[in-house]
Amino acid sequence: MSSEIDKKNVYTDAQGHPRVVVTGAGVLSPVGNDVNSFWEALVEGRHGIRPLDKEKYPGTKVNLAAEVKNLEPMDYMDRKEVRRMDRYCLYAVVAAKEAVESSGIDFSAMDPFDVGVIIGSGVGGLHTMHTQYEELLLKGGPDRISPLFIPMMISNIAAGKVSMIYGLKGANFCITTACASGANAIGEAFRQIKHGYLKAAIAGGAEAPITPIALAGFANMKALNLTEDADCASTPFNLDRGGFVIAEGSGLVVMETMENAVNRGANILAEIAGYGSTADAYHITSPDPEGKGAAQAMRIAMKEGGVKPEDISYINAHGTGTELNDKYETLAIKAALGDAAYKVAISSTKSVTGHLLGAAGGVEAIACMLAIRDGIIPPTIGLTTPDPECDLDYTPLKARKADLTAVLSNSLGFGGQNAALLFKKVEV
Repeated sequence: MSSEIDKKNVYTDAQGHPRVVVTGAGVLSPVGNDVNSFWEALVEGRHGIRPLDKEKYPGTKVNLAAEVKNLEPMDYMDRKEVRRMDRYCLYAVVAAKEAVESSGIDFSAMDPFDVGVIIGSGVGGLHTMHTQYEELLLKGGPDRISPLFIPMMISNIAAGKVSMIYGLKGANFCITTACASGANAIGEAFRQIKHGYLKAAIAGGAEAPITPIALAGFANMKALNLTEDADCASTPFNLDRGGFVIAEGSGLVVMETMENAVNRGANILAEIAGYGSTADAYHITSPDPEGKGAAQAMRIAMKEGGVKPEDISYINAHGTGTELNDKYETLAIKAALGDAAYKVAISSTKSVTGHLLGAAGGVEAIACMLAIRDGIIPPTIGLTTPDPECDLDYTPLKARKADLTAVLSNSLGFGGQNAALLFKKVEV
């Protein structure tokens, strides 16, 4: 009897719900096309920001972007499949394959209705939308539009495609909450597993927004940094920060119950122990000047995970490098953590990767778990002159070793949609 009770305590949380862990991760990013190269770049502070090809984007004010490089799609699927996918969907498939392979999970041994796929995307198939609109306007009218235009463009097709590859028939949907999409997707998958609707899931975000119309839109709303100096382009919390650098890629994880992971001898990256989701209800693009929504998301995640503010050892900030986000997120962290805010290490990995929009929450969740695994806090590079209004410890310039036990990841989207994820070091 006692051994059964002990097992129950290991596999369930204080409320008796299944504990949820991450056993696999996949990344496609401007600083690496797999988890290891991505993590090495973060720790070493090597950014992936490069000059835009102005011939591809004539007339743009934007000089820099963080693009996926050296990807060979046919290494992952045949040419026919590649031609039937938007870039964002292709990125999701590549990340999913790495995540599943690294987890070692055997979906064929599971009921397919017990495994879900939840993949967020802020804008979906924007590249397909752009190319097909050119066909419509410049190359012959409606008859030129591909019959595959709609299924290639819609934001939910990445989740659908990944489910088809692995035969997964559980909950399957797309979260679209702008820059919080990937984090919300992981959070909702966590809840599905915690409350017994699923036993495992693939979750995260994917985005391929680098198109002429997106560059023009973000530039004209003055969200992008228009500098030509790549080393000074993405500088969260810096006094002279000038906006974010648009980026692309995908970050997906394999999540499952602790019991399933332990019983199959899986390598556990971290436990997902809490998730907060709130709204600012303030403005379509500006965060709440008091940071109330973001602060409450962090509080909810900490409460669900059973940790106090002083237990948090690292926060991966949303940290976009825009004037308002960095200032108001700093206020939100102070509101959520109180005096502990001045003792916790914080960093923005967007200083290295640029801003992957709907995929940002996915890759940053993975960064948090790798930080826990290796005991390393990745730096905020480019932070040479901190803004006096951003007066917390943002781990400037160089990585730092630390024993990390509880970590928060913040993702804040246009529309005032906030997500906070709490990860914990696994102790079995």
